[in-house]
Amino acid sequence: MTDSLARVIEQRSVWSQDGKESPCLGLLPDVTGVILAGGASRRMGSNKAVLPYGGTTLIERIYRQISTLCGEVMVVTNSPEVYPFLPCPKVQDIHPGRGPLAGIHAALSHSKTGYILAVACDMPWINPDLVRGLASGREGWDVIVPEGEKGMEPLHALYSTRCLPAVEKALSDHRGRIVSFFDEVRVKVLLLSETAELDPGLRAFRNINTVQDYLALDPRA
Repeated sequence: MTDSLARVIEQRSVWSQDGKESPCLGLLPDVTGVILAGGASRRMGSNKAVLPYGGTTLIERIYRQISTLCGEVMVVTNSPEVYPFLPCPKVQDIHPGRGPLAGIHAALSHSKTGYILAVACDMPWINPDLVRGLASGREGWDVIVPEGEKGMEPLHALYSTRCLPAVEKALSDHRGRIVSFFDEVRVKVLLLSETAELDPGLRAFRNINTVQDYLALDPRA
């Protein structure tokens, strides 16, 4: 177990009984929370970000969770008019139609902080322990990405603004995958064993892609 991981696990002792984060942990310095909401939701058939869930919408639930961790939050969307209920900046892709890599590029271009925490709009189970675990080990690294059961999870990771030139080059070379620029920057992978200590069920990586996924949601969760 790394020292940074051990520190985050120790912080669990200051959580209140209702599971909400204690104010004494504070906001993560130098990290902007970013919700990527640029997908076409083809498999869902409608904009999954605004689907009702637990008395709110998926994206508002994610916003509320991230705002307890990051002082700055933004949404990357090419349809900002859809989200007037979110009290945060909405920025559009500089390279529209290029997928989540273009969303990360837009967020890095607009970020006022040294790092962004990029999460997808269909991942409604943000785990504060996991986010803090990623952030605690960010010094000296350009990307801090957790490993899940299927490999790296780049849509639930931290990116330094130092990545911007490499991301721009990847887009200009018509590389679409997020990980396509990882060889050009300093990447730290939180191994699966470490990730599972912070999020034992790896629930943070569960996303809502299809109608079946949505119908299977427990609104009490």
